[in-house]
Amino acid sequence: MKALTFKTTINAPKQKVWDTMTGAATYAAWTGAAWPGSHFEGEWKSGNSIRFTGPDGSGTLATITTLQPYDLIAAEHIAILLKGGAEDRESEMACGWTGSKERYDFSERDGKTELKVTMTVGADWEDMFNKDWPKALAKLKEICEQ
Repeated sequence: MKALTFKTTINAPKQKVWDTMTGAATYAAWTGAAWPGSHFEGEWKSGNSIRFTGPDGSGTLATITTLQPYDLIAAEHIAILLKGGAEDRESEMACGWTGSKERYDFSERDGKTELKVTMTVGADWEDMFNKDWPKALAKLKEICEQ
């Protein structure tokens, strides 16, 4: 697996960035720039599982491993979700995704927030994230700065 890092500086306090990133309506807005129809089901709480899905129910199931409000979110992906939402932990595709990690670090200085996203993924996912994360972060920045 390879660690990919994406950063943006947002002219807003980190609490606003956090709330925008994790709020159900705003999550759909910023992730939709890269992954149209994305949403989540679950609660942003350490130890909880969250389903990140698209309109057809496919997506990923992750466990929140660390959550420090307004500072850090870390998650580990434990399954892919097939169309309709069924969990898959055993297919070749699932085995290439399960164990992927994502981490969000928030730091604030002078009213501006740096958000650093680190994805640890297999080679099959690298191109997609390199192409799509910049779009998603640009939309998050736009929403937070309105």
